[in-house]
Amino acid sequence: MLRKHIKINTALSILLVQLALVSCQKDNKKTAAETVKTANDSIKANPLVTQEDTMDYSNFHIYSISVMSSAEKDALADVFISVSDIYTDPHPIQEGALKKQKDIPFEQIQYLELDAQHRKKMMDALKLTENDFLYIFNYALNTLQQIPIHKLKAVAYLSPYESDGEEVDPDSYMIGFQIEHLQNNTIYDKYTNAIAYFGSKNPFIEGKMQAIAWKKAGADIGKKYFNHPKLKSGNTYQARYENLTYYLQDYLEEEMVMERKLAVFNDRNEKIFERTITPAGNDGAELSPLNGIETDESNLMQWTGYLFKGKPPVIFGFTVQSFGCPSITFLDKEEKDMVINCDNRH
Repeated sequence: MLRKHIKINTALSILLVQLALVSCQKDNKKTAAETVKTANDSIKANPLVTQEDTMDYSNFHIYSISVMSSAEKDALADVFISVSDIYTDPHPIQEGALKKQKDIPFEQIQYLELDAQHRKKMMDALKLTENDFLYIFNYALNTLQQIPIHKLKAVAYLSPYESDGEEVDPDSYMIGFQIEHLQNNTIYDKYTNAIAYFGSKNPFIEGKMQAIAWKKAGADIGKKYFNHPKLKSGNTYQARYENLTYYLQDYLEEEMVMERKLAVFNDRNEKIFERTITPAGNDGAELSPLNGIETDESNLMQWTGYLFKGKPPVIFGFTVQSFGCPSITFLDKEEKDMVINCDNRH
């Protein structure tokens, strides 16, 4: 039983529920398992790939945003970004912080501000300077926050899975930056469908993301573009984004959707991407409900569009996992999925 109720709402919600900050041990982290097979057809010399203000993606990390509060009614909340997926120093907090902890009220060790030495150690490990910025992009609202890093507190929040009576050690903490402090719980809405990046340049393209609006397609579409050697075909869906057409096929076992296949075509009816989407092999993973089919406008799951400068369009939100962090897929087989660091631990 937790000795204090701490609620973490992860604001990516891929990301929604999809980014709920559930937990797992760092060494058990997995990326969202949406990839079984990628098409041999990629986006070749794709004119859709924007070259606007291209970025260096060689050491590039994005993060989810967490709204943290107690479970009590009308409790105030903090907004926090954990970097513990990347920053794994065994001594991330000042040594004296946990001395004689049994004599310290629990509230005093739930949250710590890092001293100057440990802040610098974290910044150096992340290859950041005080002149860099935090960029938070809400792709649903199309809002971009740019905050100088020197204005952010470097902090440590105790994991909500620490139990009463257990000895707290440095690994019990999520390390990162505090974005907002003691805000009304409605602040969660501001950080749903948002991702974050630390650096000197804004990597995000504004105004080019949209929720996928699925509609049922005819059985002829499913027969034309999809087949499965074992599972029974279910419903087929389609959607559009600019000059791209998306087809999605359900596959059933005992009338339950067990996996889906996605195929994307350009305006010349050329297949540029395909993927099998399955939760199989990922403990606790489930297929997400489809926008407009199994969920309403207040709980949109699948998104697509241009998200990163100099990169192909993306698509995400097809699975919800209990372990590991969600990922973003590029509509190009040459591009690896991009994991959203979420400090998901049990």
